[in-house]
Amino acid sequence: MATRAHIIVLGNEKGGSGKSTTGVHIAVALLYAGLSVGAIDLDGRQRSFARYLENRANYNKKHGLKLVEPETVTLQDGTEEEDRAKLEAQLAAWAETKDVIVIDCPGRDSVLSRHAHSFADTLITPMNDSFIDFDLLGQVDADTHKVTRPSFYSELVWQSRKARAKRDGGSIDWVVLRTRMSHLEARNMRRVASALAELAKRIGFRVVPGLSERVIFRELFPKGLTLLDLRNVAKTEGSMTMSQVAARQEVRDLLVELKLPMLDEAGKVIARAETPAAGNASGGTADTAEPAPALV
Repeated sequence: MATRAHIIVLGNEKGGSGKSTTGVHIAVALLYAGLSVGAIDLDGRQRSFARYLENRANYNKKHGLKLVEPETVTLQDGTEEEDRAKLEAQLAAWAETKDVIVIDCPGRDSVLSRHAHSFADTLITPMNDSFIDFDLLGQVDADTHKVTRPSFYSELVWQSRKARAKRDGGSIDWVVLRTRMSHLEARNMRRVASALAELAKRIGFRVVPGLSERVIFRELFPKGLTLLDLRNVAKTEGSMTMSQVAARQEVRDLLVELKLPMLDEAGKVIARAETPAAGNASGGTADTAEPAPALV
């Protein structure tokens, strides 16, 4: 039987990249797949990730719904020793009771963020599809747009990989998500894609499509809903539009592209009996959710 939760870390030291929105959608998708999920917000000041999930709990209560919810905690910055200890304590507490732990890091450098990176099994870095965001990962020549060197965040990930290998011999699957691609002109998209492909070979990450820039993502936050919930809340939210259907498919495609070890190529759970826990840890169950086959 598995005794260690799979840890997904969303990290990017630039704000506005879509970490919290992506993290909530991943957590909810995995709950709908029947897995037990814990969620940790490391930005004790802004708390976008935690607030999103608090809004979800309030919406559930207000409308008498049973939408799945992950168990959620927020960790506040303290001394370096305190930060390391409390993160390790929370991970240890969930190690055998959760299938997956999703950690949302702040859009800045912090001890909590750096320590969380070193525990990642899957590291997800959403980035807006522009050279402004690419600069976080690598520097490019102004004339040729060829990569000249990795940047500071790539160095952080390199240090995190070394720390992880030293601690338990494990590795980090680094996934870079290209987000908000639809509003950029084609030449810039091609240049960013070429630079990412070049850098990926040098420092070892996978590039996959993320979530597009859609108004629906901003509209869902106050209610704590995700695109995977809309079929279950039709009485309060109305029927889905074609744009929402397309956006929901992006979420499902992303879950498949992450290649998580507990999911097969269709995004369905492998060997449920071997996972440490299943279903919703905070009241709802998989019986009240959208069935797992609908994730693909």
